[in-house]
Amino acid sequence: MTPNTESFMYDVAIVGGGPVGSTVSTLLKKYNPDLSVIILEKEKFPRDHVGESQLPSISPILNEMGVWNDVEAAGFPIKIGASYTWGRDADQWDFDFYPVEKWQDEPRPAMYDGQRKHTAFQVDRAIYDEILLNKARSMGVEVREETRVEEVLVDGDRIEGFRLHTGEVITARYYIDGSGTVGLLRRALGIGSQAPKTLRNIAVWDYWQNAEWAVEIGVGATRVQVRSLPYGWIWFIPLGPTRTSIGLICPSEYYKESGKTPEELYLQALDDQGTIKKLTANAKREGPIQSCKDWSHLADTIIGENWFLCGEAAGFADPILAAGMSLAHGSGREAAYTILELERGELDADWLRRRYNDRNRTNIEQHIRFAQYWYSANGCFTDLKDHCSAIAKEAGVNLTPNQAWRWLSQGGFTTESLGLPTFGSFDIASAKQVLELFDDRERECELLCNGYNVFKLNFHGAEQAYMGMLREGRIIQIDCWRKGSKQLPLHGMYKIVIDVLQATSDGEEIIKLLRQTLQSNSSQFEQKFALVFCMQALEVLIQEGWVIRSKNKKRPVLNISIKDSKFVRKSSDTQRTLEEHGAAGTIKMNT
Repeated sequence: MTPNTESFMYDVAIVGGGPVGSTVSTLLKKYNPDLSVIILEKEKFPRDHVGESQLPSISPILNEMGVWNDVEAAGFPIKIGASYTWGRDADQWDFDFYPVEKWQDEPRPAMYDGQRKHTAFQVDRAIYDEILLNKARSMGVEVREETRVEEVLVDGDRIEGFRLHTGEVITARYYIDGSGTVGLLRRALGIGSQAPKTLRNIAVWDYWQNAEWAVEIGVGATRVQVRSLPYGWIWFIPLGPTRTSIGLICPSEYYKESGKTPEELYLQALDDQGTIKKLTANAKREGPIQSCKDWSHLADTIIGENWFLCGEAAGFADPILAAGMSLAHGSGREAAYTILELERGELDADWLRRRYNDRNRTNIEQHIRFAQYWYSANGCFTDLKDHCSAIAKEAGVNLTPNQAWRWLSQGGFTTESLGLPTFGSFDIASAKQVLELFDDRERECELLCNGYNVFKLNFHGAEQAYMGMLREGRIIQIDCWRKGSKQLPLHGMYKIVIDVLQATSDGEEIIKLLRQTLQSNSSQFEQKFALVFCMQALEVLIQEGWVIRSKNKKRPVLNISIKDSKFVRKSSDTQRTLEEHGAAGTIKMNT
């Protein structure tokens, strides 16, 4: 049979039909229907895939893509948070996106509104990815499944085309690598990738039928279970009424030294972990066992003259933080917006490319950095003490909470979510609470404003610049201050705090003005929530040197506790809070 050697020209050609490919293509066609877009997917959907646990940052992207209602109608469990056994002892603790004691039971399917804006999904990727790919099709994207890219045609820093297994050549003006860890374009271009030696793990998993949910919250809501073992950890993710994903992560070296097969190691882990063993007592494995390399990495650069690396092709952060799909959807959205602006030609092209590279690489790097701390501080890894020490040594992190916080903050806090103080998918208060759970050498990882009452803005040595905010298909340039590698956006919570600091430097007056500013625009609960974020924004401003703190002996100092706003707490504290609010019946515990 003579191969087909025809060439086909498109505006955008995408390798991979997963969340990256669907996100990029759907948003491109939404905001510029005239663009011709093709997705080349080597497999036939539906197909299983790991990476089922989402974060709330994905939900607004699904809503923007116009696919929220379809995903919600699929009946995936609502992820309200995660339950961990991790840290200095074996106590179970919860990280909730929304305070469970305030959760209002409501019928499903539900709209993207109210409390649902603070939640995520736990998705069966066979179903979820097909929903997204079908959405791309409905937008006019050409989708070719069972189509393998045999060769990436490269000329210097340019991609010149994709040669398919059929012999056809696909050419485009822009190329997207959404091929996951395969990194098809990255490898063809010879782009290096840095992989921390101590975050080289393996993943072993299977799907189960009829496992009990550990936690049932109202109608269809639950928490992912993460259970630490002396030699690794287990994930337990309900994907629907009867199907559950259960997997083991452990260091590659431990796996090699154990002499066990992946299946033997997996079954041992399930037997060793009492909670998971109980939940699977009456369940059955689907089989066969699956396994893969699970190495964190970050590409040296993720954008070129006419190509973009997105999702895991750009970098992979250990799944302990469940950030994989957020990074995939987020970078896909960023790539789509960048192409849309390059097409308009109204913004500087070099600035757009630098912005994409710096923002997304920093985001991945922050998640990797947090994962390094997370592993090195795990007192439950009794079989892996040397491994934990090696992670700490490689990262160069001193594990007292306040010193660790300074190390973690080196990458900055203003990149991940413009206008909101976040780090590694956690808000600042929650991240500090995690540090407290991991180490009791300091009673509390104190807020930097406490013990002070004078706060003055410090823009000395800074220059005015701008950052980019994505909105309705446009990258809006937002004014910011820049000092070295630090950027301070004049937007969101940062803008509110800066405006107040320009009016007064007195601590009590700052709190008073913040309350007044927030009072007219939100409900009582939202006011408290917003005030917490404003105080976290002040924390960032102090941390990064944008605010100088001092004391006036004649005035009372601030003494703000983050405990009142905890979304991170021991499970026993969660239960006590539910009982105090008369909401204990909201949750059914099966562990």
